[in-house]
Amino acid sequence: MDYKKGKYKVRDIKLADDGRKRIEWAESRMPVMMALREKYSKTKPLKGFKIAGCLHVTKETAVLVETLRSAGAQISWSGCNPLSTQDDIAAALAKNGTEIYAWHGQNVKEFYWSIDRTLDMKPNLTLDDGADLIFTVHNKHRKLAENIIGGTEETTTGVHRLRAMAADKKLLYPVVAVNDAETKWDFDNVYGTGQSSIDGILRATSVLLAGKNFVVAGFGHCGRGVAMRAAGMGANVIVTEVKPTAALKATLEGFTVMPMDQAAKIGDIFITATGVKDIIIKKHFDKMRDGAIICNTGHYDCEINIEDLEKLKKSKRTVRANNEEYTMKDGRRVYLLAQGRLVNLAAAEGHPSEVMDMSFANQFMSQIRLAQYDKEGIRLDPEVIDIPFEQDQEIAGIKLKTMGYKIDRLTKEQKVYMDDYSAGT
Repeated sequence: MDYKKGKYKVRDIKLADDGRKRIEWAESRMPVMMALREKYSKTKPLKGFKIAGCLHVTKETAVLVETLRSAGAQISWSGCNPLSTQDDIAAALAKNGTEIYAWHGQNVKEFYWSIDRTLDMKPNLTLDDGADLIFTVHNKHRKLAENIIGGTEETTTGVHRLRAMAADKKLLYPVVAVNDAETKWDFDNVYGTGQSSIDGILRATSVLLAGKNFVVAGFGHCGRGVAMRAAGMGANVIVTEVKPTAALKATLEGFTVMPMDQAAKIGDIFITATGVKDIIIKKHFDKMRDGAIICNTGHYDCEINIEDLEKLKKSKRTVRANNEEYTMKDGRRVYLLAQGRLVNLAAAEGHPSEVMDMSFANQFMSQIRLAQYDKEGIRLDPEVIDIPFEQDQEIAGIKLKTMGYKIDRLTKEQKVYMDDYSAGT
């Protein structure tokens, strides 16, 4: 482990050159972020602002970090999942001067130690994925919140919990719900999660998906993306849900819907995408076929009750990277991928750069907006804030332009007609 107090702690700083090549690859696939970097490196709207970040350390995240720095921000970073940090990327960021505390395979103590180190610089902005950083501020470093003007949150689970926190009047500073941007959840969550989760499953198992019964727990944006991609690979997709409208959408997409109690008997591959604990528990493991594969693509590792699985096993061994074989007392084998962590990040590389281009553009623009409010003396209430409609459309427009597409524009007369409530048939 390479450690320089107040600078970085990473697995191996010698991995930096390999990481830099991968970051450059991501930059070539993230034209929106690169356009924003070019624009704001000149005006440096984040100069004088300190951002503590807690987000998966991938090549795409590195593009975000270095774009924030180019806009003038001082950065201190940690990973938001013990198994999602890519060590060569962490090393490349550290070598290039980013304060970072992240390495693959952290235990819980190391994970929160890293978050604590990002807070040593007393940030005035936070950037989060899953809200662990925000919760650490609230639960352990409340005094720091007095200096924090706002934060941003990347993922569904984090936004949901922060809204609950705000409703209870417990949130100490405003947080922008980046996840709820249309250019985030309809692209990153659907197409990013779908492709990268399948990627993680295939890297960890190398199984044929065609003809398999593929069980997706949860049909929100992420679950829908996984179901779409699994169906595209020839799998028979089964969806489990608790929300009637989501279940109905799944049926109209052509997927079979049933309770997990029933799906457990016939599934070959299971993936959870709910943000809720105990989706797959003892009674489900008891019913599974020999050879069943289980994984998770929700933010936390509690969707699969691994404690129940441990109690049921006769033996356990690692059969390949990110793939543990649990042999049950009756001889059946169940395969757990990536220790129940995010399979797309622990067993693969996370979302493709192209979709993270828009998500991280929203993060970047939201940080600039929070900084601008501070400069103007505007104090926002401690609540969860949606990004402006105009920002969503601006980012989508830039993305289309970089892809070579043009779209129509409403005429002045059409705009008037849309708002004319006196117009009839």
